[in-house]
Amino acid sequence: MSERIPRQDERIQRLMMAALDGELDRSQVSEWQALLESNPSVKTEYERLKKTKEVTAMMDIKKPPQEVWDAYWHQVYNRFERGIAWILLSIGAVIVTTYGLWKAALNLWGASDMPWFLQVAVFCLGIGGAILIFSVLREKLFLRRRDPYKDLQR
Repeated sequence: MSERIPRQDERIQRLMMAALDGELDRSQVSEWQALLESNPSVKTEYERLKKTKEVTAMMDIKKPPQEVWDAYWHQVYNRFERGIAWILLSIGAVIVTTYGLWKAALNLWGASDMPWFLQVAVFCLGIGGAILIFSVLREKLFLRRRDPYKDLQR
């Protein structure tokens, strides 16, 4: 079980954080000064946190060199272009395949010497096969680019 912080400690922590942020009002300033004078451990902790705040305020985020940004944007553009290319390729493949299957279905339905259940079976085989081939090709292409084990040697 976790121990509850006594109310006095919570009050000290709130006053310390307010003092660090410069948010003490007049009544709290006198209370805080009295607390610092009477409790050396609170004063030590306050000084430590004050130094930490000063150091972190002076820190600056290191900016990457221009080459890093150029490489980053090149990768973003490549991914964006390839994403659009895959979408357009997929739409085109679906339209051409659908048109071809539609023409094949019309010719199949036009064959009057074939029973209707056999026509439906051939149609289902054609659609299922096309979907399966497209799915396998898409998965193989996807895995070839993202295979984490492709550079491992046995």
